[in-house]
Amino acid sequence: MEKKYSIKSWAIDDRPRERLLLKGKFSLSDAELLAILIRSGNRKESAVDLAKRMLLSVDNSLQKLSKLSIEELIRFKGIGEAKAISIVTALELGKRRQFQNILINPKVTCSKDVFNIVQPLLGDLSHEEFWVLFLNNANEVMAKQQLSKGGFTGTLVDLRLLFKRALELQSIAIIVCHNHPSGKLKPSKSDKHLTDKIKQGGKTLDIKLLDHLIITEKAYFSFTDEGVL
Repeated sequence: MEKKYSIKSWAIDDRPRERLLLKGKFSLSDAELLAILIRSGNRKESAVDLAKRMLLSVDNSLQKLSKLSIEELIRFKGIGEAKAISIVTALELGKRRQFQNILINPKVTCSKDVFNIVQPLLGDLSHEEFWVLFLNNANEVMAKQQLSKGGFTGTLVDLRLLFKRALELQSIAIIVCHNHPSGKLKPSKSDKHLTDKIKQGGKTLDIKLLDHLIITEKAYFSFTDEGVL
């Protein structure tokens, strides 16, 4: 009969939970923290070994692990639906914590500032989303709003909703952003056409379009920086 590997048989200093209590959270590796989360392994692996195998499958990247769906996680032997939900929940909380570190009303001085604001929202999505930042006359972001959510290759944008919200906020400028799940930064013809429509619509209402950013996980394309806008 196969023996179930148990962390309880390890020396106290080698057990992730006990070491966290004794030496603090920074003494644990990503695999050990994940092992605490999943609590148990399977008949052939301890929780730590299972966690190591899971991380190895995504090149030891927590970012990539956060992209796995519930269905993909439960393919690992020893991970059921409840454990998969716990993993997704913990990683999502980490992402939201990162996003909350951004200032409440950040000031935009360059395209990199915009990237830092929206990357936590869009950088690791598997579908396209279109967002707008509404700015005041000090270039401070008064509000952020998702205008549309699409598929793998595109999303539809209702400009009436965009400018309605801008007028409600008395915003004098906007910056629009959308992500490319493919990782490609080159704007499409439809991206350029939409940008021009927003720019022209803003002129009528005296609301300036400052930039349009295409966001990927680690980089961005700025229409203004590249002279497209």
